[in-house]
Amino acid sequence: MTSHKRIKRVALITPPYHSGVVESAGTWLNLGFVYIAGALRGAGFEVDYYDAMALWHDWAAIERRIRSFDPDAVAATAFTASIVDGQKVLALAKRINPEIVTVIGNVHATFCFEELLSADNGVVDFVVRGEGEETLPALLLCLSAGDDPAKVAGLAFRRDGGVVATPEAPFVRDLDTLVPAWDLVEWPIYTYRPKHGSTLAIISSSRGCRQNCSFCSQKLFWRRDWRARSPEHVVAELTMLHQRYGVDVAMLADEIPTLDRSRWERILDLMIERQPGVKLLMETRVDDILRDADIIEKYRCAGVEHIYVGVEAGSQATLDLFRKGTRIEQSKRALDLINQADIVSETSFVLGLPDETPAHIDDVIDLAIHYNPDMAFFLAIAPWPYADLYPELREHVATTDYRKYNLVEPVVKPVNMSLEQLGRELGRAAKEFYMHKYATLDRLSNWKAEFMTEVFKLLVNNSYLAKQMREMAAEGGKMPPEMRALVQQLHGDAPEKTQAIAPIP
Repeated sequence: MTSHKRIKRVALITPPYHSGVVESAGTWLNLGFVYIAGALRGAGFEVDYYDAMALWHDWAAIERRIRSFDPDAVAATAFTASIVDGQKVLALAKRINPEIVTVIGNVHATFCFEELLSADNGVVDFVVRGEGEETLPALLLCLSAGDDPAKVAGLAFRRDGGVVATPEAPFVRDLDTLVPAWDLVEWPIYTYRPKHGSTLAIISSSRGCRQNCSFCSQKLFWRRDWRARSPEHVVAELTMLHQRYGVDVAMLADEIPTLDRSRWERILDLMIERQPGVKLLMETRVDDILRDADIIEKYRCAGVEHIYVGVEAGSQATLDLFRKGTRIEQSKRALDLINQADIVSETSFVLGLPDETPAHIDDVIDLAIHYNPDMAFFLAIAPWPYADLYPELREHVATTDYRKYNLVEPVVKPVNMSLEQLGRELGRAAKEFYMHKYATLDRLSNWKAEFMTEVFKLLVNNSYLAKQMREMAAEGGKMPPEMRALVQQLHGDAPEKTQAIAPIP
């Protein structure tokens, strides 16, 4: 479509999808939209950053917000599990005003744009494929001028009964030039639940992934490219967020923030030198933790409080299938290094492949206990339709309801298990792992024991594992009496709040 109406007001709306996974630990802002909001403002547009997911808004509230802002364009963002709700947001916008230009982006739309546009009945006008900071403003300026959107790179849209895909847009090469619209964020709603009263930001110090994991979307989305912000820019942003908005915890959105060791060590040194007042949560690679064994204490001194490393597989054969490029024993060593530095360690195991059996899951539970992370999650493989592994999974995919592709609900049916049995086995794995973990709290430092107590409360009250955690405490003869008492307390009065904060040496 083309438009001669000048577009002035743009609503960026995060659809209200929930699965009980990430929201159990905190309320997370939509960093992509914070960046895109800044780019749109820089191009002269008025923007509403509206995180309906974090606000837990229902559809009536979403309709009120759209009507109140009265946008000329509405953009939604969606990963695979939230794509249905992303389309519902745009359908609602069209019902409010059929002249609203509707746009959707993010990983699923980037790769499944043909399916999306062919079946959406006019709900989606445009798909932004790839990064949006340059593509979305260029599209809206093009439409305002009455020009042809086929001239804008990084788009897909319907035309003449078919789907048009313009050439891929180049990546933003200098990430330090981007200006996030932090002032549009509704900061009071974003918090890290284990730390009461905290204000949580998500920041990006780099973009991209050069790995080759067969089940993942990130290497595809980033085309195995990697770009980094300068250490000075990253630490200055953290300092500003703390001073201006009270941020005291930040999660790094990067897939591999530590890829360039010298740059990463410079960030750590600046964090130690400048003391921005912000603790860091992060993900990185097993290889990079092993590489950094000699500076892991520097991580801790810099305020790194929680590290997730993707173990993913319970056997070397599955690791090789996933193309992780690591060995089982390397994962154990990396988790040991994190634990020895008194940093919270977390990992996950992706289960539910076609040849999975309960006996195999028993082995994975034993391996998880042997690895000894503070937190472990046993996830159902999601058959992303664009992943390299998908052809091997296709005939075992039991549903095409994308809302279930959330790593919690089994979607791939193993040959020798039903989906229901697999779901029970995943719950059993979590229960047995945490049974062992909470029976050994006395082996942790005081701050970690406090942290894990807070995590237990969250798992019981706020997560998809609530049922298993309550069963665990009820059944657990080896559970410390205080943990069993805590479950009873959680049924009654609110438990006393602790401050699970890592001490900085």
